[in-house]
Amino acid sequence: MQIDFHHATTYVAARIAGFDRIRADIIAYAAQYVDDATSDGPVRFTNKFLYQRISPAHRMIDTRNTRDLDNHQVWIPFHFLPGNGGMAAGTNPSGKAVNRLICTPDSPIARDMVKQAIIEQDKPYGLHRLGISMHVYADTWAHQGFAGLLDSVNEVEDVKETGNSGVFKSGLRTYLADFLDDAIPALGHGRATIFPDMPFLKWQYRNQDKELIELDNSEEFCTAANEMCKAMQRYLLGDTNAQSEGIGAADMQEIKKLFETNREKEGPDRHKKWLEAIRNGTFSFGSEDISYKGKSENFCNDGPDKSWKEQALGTNANICKYQYRPSFLKSDWKLFHDAALAHRFYVITELLPAYGICAA
Repeated sequence: MQIDFHHATTYVAARIAGFDRIRADIIAYAAQYVDDATSDGPVRFTNKFLYQRISPAHRMIDTRNTRDLDNHQVWIPFHFLPGNGGMAAGTNPSGKAVNRLICTPDSPIARDMVKQAIIEQDKPYGLHRLGISMHVYADTWAHQGFAGLLDSVNEVEDVKETGNSGVFKSGLRTYLADFLDDAIPALGHGRATIFPDMPFLKWQYRNQDKELIELDNSEEFCTAANEMCKAMQRYLLGDTNAQSEGIGAADMQEIKKLFETNREKEGPDRHKKWLEAIRNGTFSFGSEDISYKGKSENFCNDGPDKSWKEQALGTNANICKYQYRPSFLKSDWKLFHDAALAHRFYVITELLPAYGICAA
């Protein structure tokens, strides 16, 4: 999934769930920032204070993707949550152990992850953690069938579109077939390229076991949005087991229409159309003007629409030392990184071990 879903659809689902604009904006920003926060390491201040951040994402062209531990600490907890074959804790699916690391939509592991975000919502970073959890939860649909590590389990063959989007011209698959084995590692859905991320696409492929997998992304993404809305309604109720209605029929019709008809290749182009639909009052919560600025094109932005990093540190640039401001401790940027650390710690040290999985 890309920014059109992780930011805009998440915002829509949060507003329909009952969050006000300010809190929905935090949730949606955090959900998208999981993909954009690619820098890690210490943040040093001129007064000798120090803050250690982690990165919940790597770019696809990044040397860290060649290191097993980095993959296990980034792709597994934040993008390809292991599904344990869709089975409950204490039940081990048959087959190779690595198959338990394959992402499964709405798995018991994924539901437990969401429950923990609800249980710990009183933390200062509660909303930011919910946003992170919504990113990971949504990805269990988009990334199903793939695992967040370098392994033959991610090999694919005969990847092709089965619908008629008109986006992919003839010859593209021939080019990709020659390109895949040499240039794209078997990490996550890398060998399937952008096919899992495009909301309008109907497509198919054969997995490592030569099984034919057929997917309708619009249907998968609609299900993800609805389940996210239900989870956020339970968050507002403070009850991990509460019955929740999800997205109503009229709103879902508009969401599905945007998924199916918004056929731009690039996520940011589809994102613009989502923001326009929100601004035009397409959904039941009315007309609202939202935006997302993860990283500014300029390192210093004097306008009101600053990124979280700019608000916290005064600049988007990676510099040796930053001027410390007391407001840093309560900044969205720091709270996001606090939430990312708490999320990873829980997933790696508590959640996955409860299912008999040792990931890092």
